[in-house]
Amino acid sequence: MFNDIGGLELVTIVVLAILVFGPEKLPKVIQDVTGVIRKIRAFSDSAKQDIRSELGPEFKDFEFEDLNPKTFIRKQLAENEDLQEIRGTFDLRKELGEVTDAVNGREPEPAPGPDLVKKSAEPAADQRARFDADAT
Repeated sequence: MFNDIGGLELVTIVVLAILVFGPEKLPKVIQDVTGVIRKIRAFSDSAKQDIRSELGPEFKDFEFEDLNPKTFIRKQLAENEDLQEIRGTFDLRKELGEVTDAVNGREPEPAPGPDLVKKSAEPAADQRARFDADAT
């Protein structure tokens, strides 16, 4: 609940609470605040139980956290078998490596397996590639 409060902020809140309420009333205020938080949690839990009971047995596995769009999408992607098959055949690192090789002018690494494309005869070592000076 308070994961983003640092140590300095917590000390500041405690000092302000002591200054505002005084050391005599501070324990009573803390008890009142924790009691209110407990009541709110109990109300929330009972409301969740009421909603689950009204939805019926079809929604017995329903979780309110699934209403968060990120959680919903993550759950759907994990459960869908067709999407898992697609994710298994697509290798993003390989694709990015091929694009990087093409941009850098390197030959892509050959894929494992039989070579189905026959290479043409290599030019002789003494022949130079044509160079057009006007093109640069």
